[in-house]
Amino acid sequence: MSASSGRMTREQMVGNNRALRILWVKVGGLWPVDTGGRLRSFHTIAELSRRHRITVMTTHGAHERGNELAANLPGCDVRSLQFNAIKRRSCRFPWAVLRSWLSPLPVDLHKYRYTMLREQVRTALDSGEFDLCIADFLTTVPNVPMNTATPVIFFSHNVEYMIWRRLCRNDSNPVRKLLLALEWRKMRRCEIEACRSARMTLAVSEDDRRRLVADSHDEEMVQRIHAVATGVDIHYFQPRPDVPVQPDTLVFTGSMDWHPNEDAMLYFIDEILPRIRRVIPTATLAIVGRNPSVRLRNAADAAGVTVTGTVADIRSWVAEAAVYIVPLRIGGGTRLKIYEALAMGKAVVSTTIGAEGLPLREGEEILRADDPESFAAQTIKLLRDAQECNRLGRAGRMLMETHFSWSSVAADFETYCRRTVEEGHEPDWAAQALYLSSTTGK
Repeated sequence: MSASSGRMTREQMVGNNRALRILWVKVGGLWPVDTGGRLRSFHTIAELSRRHRITVMTTHGAHERGNELAANLPGCDVRSLQFNAIKRRSCRFPWAVLRSWLSPLPVDLHKYRYTMLREQVRTALDSGEFDLCIADFLTTVPNVPMNTATPVIFFSHNVEYMIWRRLCRNDSNPVRKLLLALEWRKMRRCEIEACRSARMTLAVSEDDRRRLVADSHDEEMVQRIHAVATGVDIHYFQPRPDVPVQPDTLVFTGSMDWHPNEDAMLYFIDEILPRIRRVIPTATLAIVGRNPSVRLRNAADAAGVTVTGTVADIRSWVAEAAVYIVPLRIGGGTRLKIYEALAMGKAVVSTTIGAEGLPLREGEEILRADDPESFAAQTIKLLRDAQECNRLGRAGRMLMETHFSWSSVAADFETYCRRTVEEGHEPDWAAQALYLSSTTGK
C-alpha cells in the first residue's frame, strides 16, 4: 500500500480525524509472534492498521521468512531486511562486547546497528511521506534519525537498564558483576537520551513511566513520557472447559533464550520445587518455550521437569495446568504471559518483579510471593484448593475482557499518536549526537 501524494497539514489531519501515515520501525523482527515484545507490537500495528496507513520497516533473521509478516499484516506496507544480530552465546559475542567498549552504546544496542535499515528509514522520513514514526524498542533507536521534520515516538517496552542492573545485582562473579555495572549505566544514559530526543515516549506501564520520569531532570521531557497498557488477545486466549485440568501440575511459558526466563526456571527448580514436593510429592512442572539451553535441560532432567522447546500452540499446556507460575527475579516492562494465563482463566502465582507494572490486585486476580518459602506456600495452597484456583481464574478473565483487549489498548496508543502529530514539538537535536556518532557499520 502506498501513501497518497499531497500531504495534509497536521492540523487538518488531526482535526478531520483522518488516517495518519505512520512509519513503524522495529529492528529484530515481528514474526513469528513468539516473544512478548513482538506480541505487543504486532497486535498494536494490526489494530492501528484498521484506521491508519502503516508502513513497517523491520528485519528478519536468516532462519525466518520475511514475507510471512506481510501476509499476516495485510493492511500494511511491510519492508523487511535480513539481519542477524550477534547472539549472546555466539563465539562472536566477546568481540562485540570489546567493540562496544569503544562506543557510548552498551553492547545490546551496539550489536543492533544496521546501516542499510538506517539509510532506508532516513530516506523515508526525509521524503515527507509520513506524519509520524514509531521507534519500537530502545534497540531500534540507533537506527532512527530523529533530526528530521517527522515526529518520532519512542515505544519503550521495558526500562532496559533495570534488567541489566538486576542482572548485576544477582550475579556472584566479580568480573561479570563489574562488566554488568558498566553496561547498565551506559544503558540508562542511552534510555534518557532516547526519551529526550523523541517527541514522545510511551512506556508499557505506570511503573515504567515513573522510572523513566525519575531518571530525568528535564521537566519539559517529563511531560512527554506517558504510559499505555499492555493487552491480550481475549479471543485467542480463552478458558478451555473441554480440557481437563491435571492435578498438581504447574506450567511456565516464555522464550527460554531470554536470560530472565532461564534464571527464573533454574531458581524455581533449585529453590522452590523441592519445597513444594516435600508437601505434594506428585507436583510436576512443564517449561514451555523456545530454545532452552543445555544447562536448563540438564537441571530439568535431574529434577523430573518437562522442557518442551518450541511448541505450535501453548494453550493446551496452559489449559491442562492447575497453576501458572512466574518466579522471575530479573526483568522490566510487563509480562504478557500473565495476561495470557489470566485470559485463559488460570490462577497465577508470581514474584513482585514478575507481575511488575500490571494493575492486578493481590488475592483478587493474582498471588505474589518473593522468597522460595512463600512462593512454595502460595503454590501449595492453590494446588490443594481447586475452588480458589477457579475463583482467581474467573476474576482474571473478567478483568482481561473488561479492560485489556488489544482494541482498547490500541485506541489509547492512537490517542497519543494524534497528540504527537498535533503538538509538533521540536525535538532536542543535540541529544541525538550520542546515536549519530555511533551508528556507522552493519
